[in-house]
Amino acid sequence: MAVSSFQCPSIFSSSSISGFQCRSDPDLVGSPVGGSSRRRVNAAAGISASFTGDGGLSSRILRFPPNFVRQLSIKARRNCSNIGVAQIVAAKWSNNPSSGLPSAAAAAAASSSASAVSSAASAAAASSAAAAPVAAVPPVVLDEEVLVAEEGLVREKIGSVQLTDSKHSFLSSDGSLTVHAGERLGRGIVTDAITTPVVNTSAYFFKKTAELLDFKEKRSVSFEYGRYGNPTTVVLEEKISALEGAESTLVMASGMCASTVMLLALVPAGGHIVTTTDCYRKTRIFMENFLPKMGITVTVIDPADIAGLEAAVNEFKVALFFTESPTNPFLRCVDIELVSEICHKRGTLVCIDGTFATPMNQKALALGADLVVHSATKYIGGHNDVLGGCICGPIELVSEIRNLHHVLGGTLNPNAAYLLIRGMKTMHLRVQQQNSTAFRMAEILEAHPKVSHVYYPGLPSHPEHELAKRQMSGFGGVVSFEIDGDIERTIKFVDSLKIPYIAPSFGGCESIVDQPAIMSYWDLTQEERMKYGIKDNLVRFSFGVEDFEDVKADVLQALEAI
Repeated sequence: MAVSSFQCPSIFSSSSISGFQCRSDPDLVGSPVGGSSRRRVNAAAGISASFTGDGGLSSRILRFPPNFVRQLSIKARRNCSNIGVAQIVAAKWSNNPSSGLPSAAAAAAASSSASAVSSAASAAAASSAAAAPVAAVPPVVLDEEVLVAEEGLVREKIGSVQLTDSKHSFLSSDGSLTVHAGERLGRGIVTDAITTPVVNTSAYFFKKTAELLDFKEKRSVSFEYGRYGNPTTVVLEEKISALEGAESTLVMASGMCASTVMLLALVPAGGHIVTTTDCYRKTRIFMENFLPKMGITVTVIDPADIAGLEAAVNEFKVALFFTESPTNPFLRCVDIELVSEICHKRGTLVCIDGTFATPMNQKALALGADLVVHSATKYIGGHNDVLGGCICGPIELVSEIRNLHHVLGGTLNPNAAYLLIRGMKTMHLRVQQQNSTAFRMAEILEAHPKVSHVYYPGLPSHPEHELAKRQMSGFGGVVSFEIDGDIERTIKFVDSLKIPYIAPSFGGCESIVDQPAIMSYWDLTQEERMKYGIKDNLVRFSFGVEDFEDVKADVLQALEAI
């Protein structure tokens, strides 16, 4: 709303806006320059006022308390039509900081091109133009607090998409990358907030049809629809890419979504894939029950069966070798460098599900894999509070998967993207603690008389221990082991634990324990479960970030209870 003079109580009541004050501006007390009125424009609220210099109410200006703009509700900000002017001006200023604050003419041009000025503001501008020549309009004064594009709504040509190829060369460790990659430099969302804002929108607007045509004909870059991209999600993708050393990353609504869309996009109808015996059951179900409907056949080999892999790629035109490393739940490891060499000779792609390893412990792309899949729900999120999945690799392959993803959906919600960004910033600290606790507990469990077998790649007894030492920098936070007893004795051990939750999933701050025979395979008979090596006494323990001594004491007392 634009007025020529005002009284604070008539515009904003103290009950409606907490912390709002009406204070004198020392710069405006006294005679105006040249005897003419001076005008101050508050770009956040769209309010302009005429000052006569009489020292009374007309010499008072609107002063917003710190962070006032951020405290406005989303609805209030949307109803404040002139906020578009501030966002356009802020974007132009941030893209060309050397030019200083924009002039009133520049601000007016920006607001005109954005079509963001309210009808009331337009009327006020017309009235002002009639009263004085355009050249006489003084500079616009913009408070620093309003130079914020709150929700990434500004998209001037390069808009909210981070186009610069930021390699973060000043960051030398994974720990620093998890904190700053995708955010510290070149973040597309124009804001001075440390944390990445959540852009909650389902669609993005174009100011003119000409701008839409520029976008469609790839003369400019922008967002269009929520299923095709989101500024918050882009930050997450760039952060994961930096950590994995990938050209591109695509995030989706879950790890299973990432795996299934990847398989559908890269394996042609009538094609052939190779996978391993030990893997997440739902992935196996998709490959064994759904892919055959498309004429896709599957060869299943042991993770260490290199001869079996060579035979398969020589006999069939294998489109993809897909496996986990380490695998679920027996933590078998695949020689990524060797299988990549074998597959690439025959034109076969290699995709590694690195969820158990995490990007902190293993760099599958650097070892030769074409793609890496993660259930971001686990270690990347790390707080047992969000679902997500991602695919990392070269732009050509990821773009092919992205195209199908845009058709199928499975889009990650921007709020979930924010939680994953937040979780990644402590991932290196969490994983270090989980690696340490799991390794020490694996040694303790292996030496305990009530434990018959321990599966952990950090132990010399593990069949791929030397391989794990060669291609992993840490062995992960999950330990699988078998209790010396039947299902009832194993249930008693699990129920005697006080720290871990009995739940599916793994990789979070809280320790989690489950019996795979019950949690994941209970719908099968005991004989059917044994086909997959799932014994009734098998326990999968995901260690969280609790103190090691507390976890150790809890596990030992539970073993003593059986």
